[in-house]
Amino acid sequence: MAQFLLSFSILIFAISLINFFTIRIPKRDEEVKKAVTVLVPMRNEAENVPEFISALVSQMGVKKLKFIIINDGSTDKTAELLVTVIGSDSRFTVIDSPELRPGWLGKVSALQSGYEATTSDYIITLDADVRLEPNAIMRAITQMERLRLDFISPYPRQIAQTFSEKLIQPLLHWSWMATVILRLAEKYPRRSTAVANGQFFVVRSTALEKISGFTSVSNQILDDIELARSLIAAGFKGVVTEGSAIASTRMYGSFDEIRQGYGKSLWKAFGGRIGAVVAVAFIFITGILPVILIFNGYLTGWFIYAYIVFSREISAIRSRGNPIYAFLHPLSSALLIYLIIYSWAKRGTIQWKGRTV
Repeated sequence: MAQFLLSFSILIFAISLINFFTIRIPKRDEEVKKAVTVLVPMRNEAENVPEFISALVSQMGVKKLKFIIINDGSTDKTAELLVTVIGSDSRFTVIDSPELRPGWLGKVSALQSGYEATTSDYIITLDADVRLEPNAIMRAITQMERLRLDFISPYPRQIAQTFSEKLIQPLLHWSWMATVILRLAEKYPRRSTAVANGQFFVVRSTALEKISGFTSVSNQILDDIELARSLIAAGFKGVVTEGSAIASTRMYGSFDEIRQGYGKSLWKAFGGRIGAVVAVAFIFITGILPVILIFNGYLTGWFIYAYIVFSREISAIRSRGNPIYAFLHPLSSALLIYLIIYSWAKRGTIQWKGRTV
């Protein structure tokens, strides 16, 4: 058994190493001449508006760039701040999302409203807590064009400040960095290997049109991954890329926000109860079992722990994170298992931005 676990940990390390050297990174600054529209759903994002809009204003290298901000029933000062900060910049349009479409989740319903208001060649979805570098959109579009893909998802750098953030947030990047060989997923797309992040998602409008916009993910909590799966099922190709040099985000600011944020989605993240059990088993085997083996005197436990930590460090270095927290992987694993259990216990009852999800 210990030898099998050692082989498994070596495989995880190997996949991480392959992705470290081969992951697509947006690097080229080439002027984009086709039309690009950025869709931004906002609900109670007043604290993000000034910095977020400033980053959009500074975008360069895209001749025909428009921003559609969809105010999704905000109850704070989001709408007022948008008017003040945007001013007379003609590239921006602010629309109010109509009443929630029956059977739709709020964010996806807002995105559909924005999609129906654009005719651009490329569509980008962006979350309000993302901060873009001035060349971010130009590089993302250029990369997608050069690779001849239909969609890409530049994965933003995940900023973590509190201890709980530093334990959990790096697992997002590592979860796919250590399990999916991205070049194979790019060349031979399958729904099961789809990886995406709706915080920054770029897609050709022709591809999105073929799947009727966001209708295929109307009630999906994990709309980003499901959107990628819908596009792949329709015959399109795309891949997650390393976007830490052009985008960053701080998703949560406290443990309570982490618990609520992950609580609303983790129960759907693995495709059902069986998938959740498999995920918990994977996390336990790679994070907690090595420690049990070590305390029971098995030298193999140290090797398993080392390979997993090395894979975490590789992920952290590539995503511009802090590699030191890789050594706390067993603690991160225990916390993630707790969040999965919490999500299942609270499914369908958690409030997020004033809505039950």
